[in-house]
Amino acid sequence: MRTRLVETADATALMAIYNPEVLETTNTFDLVPRSLTEQREWIVAHQSSHPCFVAINESDEVGEVGAHGERILGFAVFSPFRSRPAYASTVENSVYVHRAARGRGVGELLMKELISTAKISGYHAIIARIVGENGGSIRLHEKVGFTLVGTEIEVGRKHNRWLDVVEYQYVVPDGRD
Repeated sequence: MRTRLVETADATALMAIYNPEVLETTNTFDLVPRSLTEQREWIVAHQSSHPCFVAINESDEVGEVGAHGERILGFAVFSPFRSRPAYASTVENSVYVHRAARGRGVGELLMKELISTAKISGYHAIIARIVGENGGSIRLHEKVGFTLVGTEIEVGRKHNRWLDVVEYQYVVPDGRD
């Protein structure tokens, strides 16, 4: 298993991983699945300062077929944290793993890639905003060194329920430790 940057030809695979989360879970607060055009536009938007990585395995039967015929097991991405200039060194992360590939280290591999990229890119902090009932994502973030910094009470509504969001933070080491 390895990671690489996402390509537009991966759009169908990313949709197959992401859209079930939109429709069936509270793991994302999106309410409408992405179309192929929207997914391609999203990928293009994440090919520069806020990259997206995919975890792939050429020999696996699990996952969705990506751009080069390999299986995409999950993806992780940075997004701007806030639009004001003072927040430019802080990013927000998201991680999605194919349901059949969970528990196999895919999320951890992707998170380590994001942390490494944050160091190289000069980001100082990574923020994860996770629906409070997503224990798997909470455990993953804690495992790679994120710390709980707060809880937002009933800030989202999906599937006719109010949802809390827990906020985790990772401060990127600057090499002076």
